[in-house]
Order: sequence, then C-alpha cells, then structure tokens
Amino acid sequence: MNLDELFRDRGRLFRILNIAGWTGYALAAWLGALAHEKPEAYFAVIAAAAASGFLATLVMRLLYRAMWSRSVVALGTTMLATSYFVAFFWQWLRNVLYYDWVKNNWQPEHLMDYVGGVLGSFYIMLCWSGLYLGIKYYLQLQEQTEQTLKAVAAAHQAQLKMLRYQLNPHFLFNTLNAISTLILDGANNTANQAVSRLSDFLRYTLDNDPMSRVTLGSELDAIDLYLEIEKVRFGDRLVIEKDIDERALDALVPSLILQPMIENAIKYAITPSEDGGTLRISARVQHGTLILQLSDTGPGLGNGNNGQKSSGVGLKNTRERLQQLYGDEQAFTLAPNEPSGLTVTINLPFEARDA
Repeated sequence: MNLDELFRDRGRLFRILNIAGWTGYALAAWLGALAHEKPEAYFAVIAAAAASGFLATLVMRLLYRAMWSRSVVALGTTMLATSYFVAFFWQWLRNVLYYDWVKNNWQPEHLMDYVGGVLGSFYIMLCWSGLYLGIKYYLQLQEQTEQTLKAVAAAHQAQLKMLRYQLNPHFLFNTLNAISTLILDGANNTANQAVSRLSDFLRYTLDNDPMSRVTLGSELDAIDLYLEIEKVRFGDRLVIEKDIDERALDALVPSLILQPMIENAIKYAITPSEDGGTLRISARVQHGTLILQLSDTGPGLGNGNNGQKSSGVGLKNTRERLQQLYGDEQAFTLAPNEPSGLTVTINLPFEARDA
C-alpha cells in the first residue's frame, strides 16, 4: 500500500497511527522505568496502561466522529470534558494496578491517592484528542481540495459539452429559421423580441463561470429566455407551467442546471407530437433539501422510437455534473409522469443566498 492509498483508507490509517502512538508511549515509559531502576512489576503496569489507553481512545474516536458536524464550541467542549473524564478513570486504573502489582496490595490512606497524577493523564488525553481532530481536519481539507479540483475539471468539461449541445447548428438553424419566418410574415416586433431573447440567453450562457452557483430565481429567469425562444418555434404547441415555492427562489444551484433537461424534453416530448405538449417546472424546499422537478407529457422512457433516452446528452450531462459537484449529497431520478411522459427529479442540499 502506497501513501495515497493509506490516506484514503482512514480506518487503517487511524489504527496504524493509534498503535504507533501508544507503542511510543509504552516505549518512553519503559525507558524511563529502566533509568529509574523500577521493579519488573512496574513494566506490567506500563503495558496495561498502554493497552487500556488504546482501548479508551477507540471510544473517544467514536464520540468525536459523532460530534464532528456540530459547532466548534460544542466540539471543543466535548473534547475537554471527554479528555478529563477518560484521564480520570485511566489514572485511577493505573494507580490501582501500581498499588496492587508493584506495592503488593498496599492500601493508600486517602481516596484521592487513587487519582494522583490525573493532570498529567489529562494532558496526554488532550494531546491525543488534539492530534486526532487535527489530522481528521487535515484529511477532510485535503479531500475537499481534491473534490474541488475534480469539480473544476468536470465543470469545464461540462461547460464545453453544454455549449456544444446548446449552440449546435440544429438549435441555431431552427431558431433563426423561425425568426426569418416571422420577418417574412411581417411580424417584425416579434422577430426583434426573439433576436433579443436569443442574444440575452447566449450572453448569459457564455458569461457565467461554470463553477459559479446562482439563485434559482436567476436560473429561472435565464430559462424563461430560452423558453421564449422555443415558443417562437412551437407557438401554442408548447405550454409552460410553473409551481415554485417562494423560499426556493433564494436557493443556490449550479448555473444552467435545468436547461439541458428542458431541451431534452422539448426534443423528445414536444417536437414529435403534432399537438405539442406541456412542460411543468416545480421547486420546493423540504427538510433542508431543495427538490427540483421537470415533467413533460411526452411518450416517456422507452415507448417506441420517440421515447426519451435515459442516457440522452442532456440528462447524462446533468447527472455527471451533479455527481461531481455534490457527490452523494444529491439525487437524480427519472420516473413516469401521469398520465404520460417523464418526470426528472433533482434533490440538492438547500443553501440560501444569504447563508
């Protein structure tokens, strides 16, 4: 196992470091006992102290892991209280063994003699706690840095895919053809509005940093520009419905996360149907999770040649981007829409703009 693999396997890394630490403690105590010519029974006390300390820190690790997501004050208070509590009983055990094994069952006159030296044990446990939390924080920081680098690389790739997908000749041809038709029909004002919407949408697409997050309200404004362009092509065949929770408008989402899914729905659900169809966009906040849904009234998944593909460019691109940005904290699911069509659901951690 190389160092990279060791740092990725945190359980094994902890065991190795913890065993090494308590072995070092036992070795240092053993050398000190040799220097002071302690009796042989004293070395058994050292071994028992090292073993009991090792076991006690396993329990401390479980507690710190449970408290890791709490506030700094709560974690610091827990560290101090736990270190002293464990040190108290650890020192008591060491003294009991010392009086029993080294002093041949000698009974001290005062009960406080059983916990004599607890301050030194407290420093040992406090140092262990500081090292554990410091190493854990460092590893988490390294992991976040690695995830950020991966997300940056994936976002740039996603941006290239997104631009290639959004600005393909087919999309531009259909839009410009619809604008040309409006001009020939004398609907110059409508054509001018369509050109303006196309310009605004392309500017938004090109100007946004692929790693930036925007409020859902801003995302929906950009989507409105795109949908107005598409309505020039489809007219009344394209019906848009929205059900947006006001609280969700301030939620932070990756820029242009909805557009590839909407284009996918238009391609497979609206275009093939002579009567067109309905796209419904909904957003709500529930139990700390932002839930985005896009539903259409098309043929759904796998219904004949016109059925949508779960591995379509828009859906695949969105799924990969969410995985890179949020890891296991997100969910991307496809489900049938009633009475027909497809519903795409995205679950993201809710983060408000003010936060």
